[in-house]
Amino acid sequence: MPNALSRRSALKRLGGGAGAVMLLPWLSEEGVAAFDQIQRAKASPALRVLSQSQYTTVDVLVEAIIPADENSPGAREARVADYVDLLLSEAEDSVKRTWLEGLTALDAESQERFGAPFARVDPVQIDELLADLSRGERAPQPTPLEAFFVTTKQATIHGYYTSEIGIHKELRYKGNQILAEFTGCHTQDGTDCPLCGQKAGS
Repeated sequence: MPNALSRRSALKRLGGGAGAVMLLPWLSEEGVAAFDQIQRAKASPALRVLSQSQYTTVDVLVEAIIPADENSPGAREARVADYVDLLLSEAEDSVKRTWLEGLTALDAESQERFGAPFARVDPVQIDELLADLSRGERAPQPTPLEAFFVTTKQATIHGYYTSEIGIHKELRYKGNQILAEFTGCHTQDGTDCPLCGQKAGS
């Protein structure tokens, strides 16, 4: 989609467009441990706040924000919808209520435009709707739906780069290691770098 966050720019743009929008908090240590267990178990969602239909909508939305590509899996495989459910379980009631109202508004907007809830429309329609929300989110006074989208992008980025997939497959973090030498990125002569995964010419 035209305005989806790319992998490499996601962290840099994290604060952009947020304005006065109320953002979801980071997970507590207990929440991070629970998220880690969800990824390791690869079990069906054990939802704390979201209903199954809400979870499905969030899963479609976060995958549209950070989709799978040729380098690494996307938000769906990273279980980012589960991360959002955990965030909501730890959020204050007012924050939780506002975010859930935004999710309802997203379905209502999709129903009005396309005659179907968000999780049941096609990828082109998803792109169209989210592109419109992206254009309006930097306004001094974003609409509730635009504010919801800002909040959800922020939570999606946090969740993705907290996940095993985001840390190791996307960022290629190897942990604290002693390097005999720093070789840099090897993308010379049109070849991809075997060390960092950078594509030649990108």
